[in-house]
Amino acid sequence: MYSDFLVIGAGVAGLRAAIELADAGEVLVVAKDSLRESSSEYAQGGIAVALSDEDEVALHEQDTLYAGDGLCDVNAVHTLVEEGPAAIQDLIEWGAEFDRDGQKLAFTREGAHSRNRILHSHGDSTGREIARTLSQKAASLPNVRFRSYSAIIDLLCDGDRVTGALAFEEATGKVEPIHCRAVLLATGGLGRVYRETTNPDVATGDGVAMAWRAGARIENIEFVQFHPTALHLEGAPRFLLSEALRGEGAVLRNSEGEAFMRRYHEMKDLAPRDVVSRSIIAEMQRTGSGHVWLDLTARDADFIRRRFPRIYSTCLAYGVDISTEPAPVHPAAHYAMGGVQTDLNGRSSVAGLYSAGEVACTGVHGANRLASNSLLEAVVFGMRAGRAMRLEPERKALRGDAPRAHAPRITEKELRDLTWENCGIARSRNGLERAIESLDRADGEHVPADNLAQFELRNMHAVASLIARCALWREESRGAHYRTDFPLSRPEFQHPSSISRVASATQA
Repeated sequence: MYSDFLVIGAGVAGLRAAIELADAGEVLVVAKDSLRESSSEYAQGGIAVALSDEDEVALHEQDTLYAGDGLCDVNAVHTLVEEGPAAIQDLIEWGAEFDRDGQKLAFTREGAHSRNRILHSHGDSTGREIARTLSQKAASLPNVRFRSYSAIIDLLCDGDRVTGALAFEEATGKVEPIHCRAVLLATGGLGRVYRETTNPDVATGDGVAMAWRAGARIENIEFVQFHPTALHLEGAPRFLLSEALRGEGAVLRNSEGEAFMRRYHEMKDLAPRDVVSRSIIAEMQRTGSGHVWLDLTARDADFIRRRFPRIYSTCLAYGVDISTEPAPVHPAAHYAMGGVQTDLNGRSSVAGLYSAGEVACTGVHGANRLASNSLLEAVVFGMRAGRAMRLEPERKALRGDAPRAHAPRITEKELRDLTWENCGIARSRNGLERAIESLDRADGEHVPADNLAQFELRNMHAVASLIARCALWREESRGAHYRTDFPLSRPEFQHPSSISRVASATQA
């Protein structure tokens, strides 16, 4: 099969790129699950952009750099905040409905932002609204085709160039090669590598693992953001309780009812996410509790139901009325700052391979993502990747090989427990070395992979190994990466990590 351009993933980044590519050739958008099942659908918090009267692009840039803790790519951050306003205007022109106060856009504030600059849709369904808008726009373009329930299991390479990918149809068990001029990885996150995560089940780190096997550079993969407030109830999914709740006055309380964040940071409940997550873990250990409480009951019940309809109804379905009682919460893996290293146009280190969205490492987030910058990054850099891919020349040779697929001898539960305990919120040399040893042993006893669960486990194993190795190398604490044996940041580590199959040692 041939298509000019192959977009792997139907979230915000992939759809925005497909729109940009539509008049340059045939575009095939492939999704592992339904076209609606992506991390974009679950993005509640909003999209950050300097559009309000009280805001400036320079302030958004400053806040992003501060949150990134010395590791942001300054040019990437500048590109994000400069092009963000126009990108939002495009979405509005295509029908995106952002919440308003009268005729004006309504802006709110979230942790580590110095101004009200967060746009929301339907209170807490921003990602879903943006994905809906882009999906309708892409579907209206004659050159864009969609293929759901088709898992891309590896990239095809001809020498040092990516020439396509292998698609696995679980219903039939067939593997089909798809050849193209250029491939865009827009596969989203890797949260399912961890036992506790807010991510959907499809977030198995597929794009990072495939790019790694193809020889691409992976950057800053040790930086995984743990959202402080995931709903923590027996039998319930780890549903994200948006940072916007704290932006609207929600307070974290320990098992004794004390608002404890004032002891940990001057910004209290609006401190950066890594600080809040570690503070929650510290309080849980101090009090011997399995969770803490998120309390929004000081706000009017009608306001809560109107501002957070999806969160309110989801919590209510599991027996918690957040308008009258606090919700039990616990940190969970939420967002990967690192991924496939790209330039400002989405190009990876391998010819023919592009990446955008959470799977990519543009350098925007550095060591810690500023709240609500992820959707903006997906829109802006999805667009830029699409523009760059248009320039790829047509290729007539339909060649390409992929490595033989094998699955490690480890269960998914064992892998997720191992990663949570040793590569999670707090890390140490002993734990990381233990994780690497277990993962290496499992890979050495591998078996052939021939079903989706095994393909996903293969990718999760690769990503877990990359996280552990880069976290072991980074002998400091910075942003979302916290080492108990190196609790302070160190100037000699103030640069991105980089690892590839060609250069397996982490390096500047």
